This record gives sequence, C-alpha cells and structure tokens, in this order.
Amino acid sequence: MGYKVQVGLSNKHLHLSKEHVAILFGEGHELVKTKDLVQPGQFACEEKVDVVGPKGTLKGIRVLGPERPETQVELSMTDCRSIGLKAPVRESGDLDGTPGCKLVGPCGEVELEKGVIVALRHIHLSSAQAEEAGVVDKQWVSIKLEGERGVTFHNVLIRAGNKYEAECHLDTDEGNAAGCGPDAVAEIIL
Repeated sequence: MGYKVQVGLSNKHLHLSKEHVAILFGEGHELVKTKDLVQPGQFACEEKVDVVGPKGTLKGIRVLGPERPETQVELSMTDCRSIGLKAPVRESGDLDGTPGCKLVGPCGEVELEKGVIVALRHIHLSSAQAEEAGVVDKQWVSIKLEGERGVTFHNVLIRAGNKYEAECHLDTDEGNAAGCGPDAVAEIIL
C-alpha cells in the first residue's frame, strides 16, 4: 500500500502582486486574511475580483495571500472555456507563454499580458513526509482515489520541502471527475 495524502480541491482563485493589489483595491491596501490554508503561510483573503476573458466574466474570484512577485490566475479548463481562454496546464509560477485576461476590482482594472494557468495537479509534502513516502521534489507519480467514481491520475508532480505540508491539490474538474468529497484521500503510486 502506498503513502496516503488528504486531497484539497483547488477552486478558481488568483495570487496578486503588490502592484496589482494597489491598483485593484487602492494604494496602501493590505490583503485581509479570512482563513489559513493547509500550506504554511498561505491564506484565503476577503478580497475578490472579476476575471474577464474574450467571451465572458467570472465574478467574485477569491484572492489568496500572501502577495507574490507576479500575478497568477488559476482556473479549471471548464472555467477557461466559459470565458474564452485557452490556458496551458502549468506548475505554479511557470507563466511564460500563458494568456492574459482583465482583472476588475473595486478601485481599478488590470490588463494582464500573461498569467492564466490551469494548475498542474501536484502533491505538497514536507521533507520528512517525502522521505517517508519514498519520493523526492520534482518527481512524477500517479495517484489513486477510491470510491464510487474512483480514478487513477497520472502526471502528478511532487513538491517537497520544509515549507510544505502534506496535501494533494486537484482542481474542481479533476475532483468532480473522481467524486471527491471533503474527506477524499489520494494514494501515491510509484
């Protein structure tokens, strides 16, 4: 039996640069934390923005903190199709060659030249958890999810290091395909 990790479904969200926080929410604005996320230092914010593509708008998309060097919008393939974007599946932070969109906040708008991705499914593990699971950072694995709609996903990236805590991130399309509920668990298959 392989190492098991709690599944966290990642709904559409975005990470903002300091510059874009100021434009969208006003000069000097600080992101307001509503709850901590599983990954240390990461949190959901009170702030929301509209994401505008060529064919439509996704209203009230949650901002996650803290601020990042570059603004990044993470959507599912279904979300992208609904607003007319063709975003690539990418690891967080790999934004070269990605499409942009317009962000609309209460105080202003930002026209992104790049930054929209469909997040690559991945597993966060601390260094000790990775050692226990027998995996290393940047390794590719498969995962198995049990249940009525049980599935096996391939091409799952391990992100291991001391800044992480055990959690498997799937987007809502993947989670819905597998019938994931709040207690879903993924088994790592090497």
